[in-house]
Amino acid sequence: MSPLIAEYVATLGPRATGRIRGRARLEIADHGSVLLSEAGAEPGTSDAAADVVLGASDAVFRAILSGAQNPITAYMTGKLRVEGNVQRALKVSGILTGS
Repeated sequence: MSPLIAEYVATLGPRATGRIRGRARLEIADHGSVLLSEAGAEPGTSDAAADVVLGASDAVFRAILSGAQNPITAYMTGKLRVEGNVQRALKVSGILTGS
């Protein structure tokens, strides 16, 4: 596991625990994937099953995590790609922003 993915897992694990049903996959461009579930966060693979997939660059995900970028605005401007259930994507955005 790369240090960058380990950092995402450590940051998002506590935020995701008990807050999401099913699985969400974050695809961090050129770095790998993180799977979020009710159990927390873990390193993922690009083919891991998920109800929703969010894809963006590391810079965009970091901006969302810090609160500098609104995830809905990122999606509407094409910085954040969403595949799958949009309602679950909104739940994941709450986890990413810590709200």
